[in-house]
Amino acid sequence: MTLRFLDVNILTNGMGGNKMIIEICVGSACHLKGSYNVINEFMDITKERKLEDKITIKAAFCLGNCTNGVSVRIDGGDVLSCSEDNVQEFFEANVFGRL
Repeated sequence: MTLRFLDVNILTNGMGGNKMIIEICVGSACHLKGSYNVINEFMDITKERKLEDKITIKAAFCLGNCTNGVSVRIDGGDVLSCSEDNVQEFFEANVFGRL
């Protein structure tokens, strides 16, 4: 497994501007649930679909939803849960339709 966490800083290009901002928790509980793999998957999907100019991916510390899967917040909205096993489905259901 290769962690590319530092790539997040390259992808974000600042504060987001008009981009959709996706925050993925890297706090202790989410880290244990695979948050770094979720970040990498989000980055892969974003690059594959050539959406770097529309999406900013940021690491966040504790989004307060520690009992569920990896916590994800889109554009400051509700905190949602994602896992390594459902990143593609999560992206389709919660991200792609908003672009």
